[in-house]
Amino acid sequence: MPMRGTRLPDVTADGHTPPHERLLRSRVGRGAVALCAGALPALAFPAPSLWWFAYVALVPWMLLIRSAGTGRRAALDGWLGGVGFVIAVHHWLMPSLHVFIVVLAALLGLLWAPWGLLVARLLGGSPSVRRSFAAVVVVPSGWLMIELVRSWEGLGGPWGLLGASQWNVPFALRTASVGGVWLVSLGVVAANTAVALLVAVPSARRTAAVCVLVGAVGVGATVLWAPRPEEEGTVRIAVVQPGVVDGPGSIGHRFTRSEELTRGLAGRDVDLVVWGESSVAVDLSRHPETADRVTALSRQVGADILVNMDARRTDGPERIGIFKSAVLVGPDGPTGDRYDKMRLVPFGEYVPARSLLGWATSVGKAAGEDRLRGSAPVVMKLPDGLRVGPLVCFETAFPDMSRRLVEDGAEVLVAQSSTSTFQHSWAPEQHASLGALRAAETGRPMVHATLTGVSAVYGPEGERVGAPLGTDASEAAVFDVPLAQGTTLYVRLGAWPVYAALAVLAVFFGELGLRSLRKPVPVRPGPPVRTAGGSPERPAR
Repeated sequence: MPMRGTRLPDVTADGHTPPHERLLRSRVGRGAVALCAGALPALAFPAPSLWWFAYVALVPWMLLIRSAGTGRRAALDGWLGGVGFVIAVHHWLMPSLHVFIVVLAALLGLLWAPWGLLVARLLGGSPSVRRSFAAVVVVPSGWLMIELVRSWEGLGGPWGLLGASQWNVPFALRTASVGGVWLVSLGVVAANTAVALLVAVPSARRTAAVCVLVGAVGVGATVLWAPRPEEEGTVRIAVVQPGVVDGPGSIGHRFTRSEELTRGLAGRDVDLVVWGESSVAVDLSRHPETADRVTALSRQVGADILVNMDARRTDGPERIGIFKSAVLVGPDGPTGDRYDKMRLVPFGEYVPARSLLGWATSVGKAAGEDRLRGSAPVVMKLPDGLRVGPLVCFETAFPDMSRRLVEDGAEVLVAQSSTSTFQHSWAPEQHASLGALRAAETGRPMVHATLTGVSAVYGPEGERVGAPLGTDASEAAVFDVPLAQGTTLYVRLGAWPVYAALAVLAVFFGELGLRSLRKPVPVRPGPPVRTAGGSPERPAR
């Protein structure tokens, strides 16, 4: 594929090459610039949460790729930028993975190499009006394919999707209700592409401005006319966050602290109490004394308690191992409602291809034993009829899981998590922010309860309900959570932006293929033909 990149000038008017151009001409220097450019979007996510920066954060990376000049250089710029993006967005994993995070980033970064070729093809040189319009559509579609592939659980799951940086922006949350986080990502990358054209291609500025205007009108129409959930009453849900408990016997002390906090909820007329992930370290069915303690708390508070077991359990003759399970306990004991976590954290809860990658346990805090998975989502019904859809930790990153629970009738989404390993990093705030997107996508409130970290509650449109509990909190808080009815377009239609992006790329590459087939093949002139007199005669053309 021929690249139409913009070549850097050799020298300035005084005969000297500017320092920045010498840097970009150096392989090492250009590689370092690509790594840094790819890392910039991380600043749009919590904790910095510079949400507005997401709309221009990709521009330096795109302009660098645009100057590549060759397809090989464009792919390399894409790959190195991808490495920088993965490391920056997941840097808080370093205490667990150490040097292995660089290996993972190098592998995942390869997903951006084809995107680099796409950017160079569409933004390089002096794009025509047609090519400029195509760039604003095709480049975001290519980015969305990267997000789709790396959203696979085995590759780390959909953490750090660009659209997730807009978790606290009302118009972005309204957009998520139409097409999920996927549509928000498309819009953010389209804005970056238009800005890159405005900055670097004077002849395309009018086209880029039209694209920005069309996008703004589309977002405005979404905000005004997309279906809104209709609120109907409230439910009082308590979140119990014991906080970090260190030292010998920390598991037992943590359970005791949760008991103390839960007792303080007596008389506050709560409908449900939610404990965080791994709040119970034993199987309640095999430890009746622990089950009795939680049951007594439920009677005292007058509400069911949703705990989370991180324990070894036997689930059939061939299913013996550690499960992470959300278990509902009522005044008469465990109700029988149990959800086993289905999507596990790579390396944290299992090691992919352990026979090949098991060495990761020796350089970091990778799981020494693989956890076992649940088989199906579960909607739990409380005594008052409220239907609750539980998720466990990492699962809040997957838009399809919360959508499935709402399709199954969940009225409230409840996530149980713990970020104790990453307590002093950006991870707790990033994790809590995902609840806003899941609420906006589904039109159902989301309760994010943590053992440690940040506990937060969001309403049916992704708006924050009450004040969150920070990483230093050890308390119980009660939230009046608004309920809603109605269905968002995302719940009805699913991840349609992904299919639209696939269609766009199919048309684009199909047209490229047809164009290459129609291109006339040059015919070499044959040897001269000799006449009867022996003089050569050129064949007619």
